[in-house]
Amino acid sequence: MISLLGTWRLLQVKAFDAEGRPVAEHEYGPEPWGMLQVSPHRMQGTVGDGRATLPAGAKRFWASYTGPYTFDGQTLITTVQDTNLADRQGSQQVRNVRAEGATVWLGPPARAVNGRTIRYELQWERVA
Repeated sequence: MISLLGTWRLLQVKAFDAEGRPVAEHEYGPEPWGMLQVSPHRMQGTVGDGRATLPAGAKRFWASYTGPYTFDGQTLITTVQDTNLADRQGSQQVRNVRAEGATVWLGPPARAVNGRTIRYELQWERVA
């Protein structure tokens, strides 16, 4: 079984529309940034648009949450105890997990983003 224990950094984000076509422009921007820490009992993660500056009028995407989790080797389920996103407080965040070499991909369910359905895949590399 895959072990998620440790500290991870975000390598890349892939986005797909409802028909499975790649989406080049998405809320993580062209330079996504993120860190994920997983202990035996809880996780905390932060992701967002990592550009130093944004185009005029653009709003920076940023999301962070923490809480206890369960992991069965394929699905990570975190019960959100604290977050910067009000709609996630107290929710269960479900991520499909798949290993690829020394990295893992986390896939949240598709969701509406700016009026269209987007499905993300986030690739992570363990750094500690």
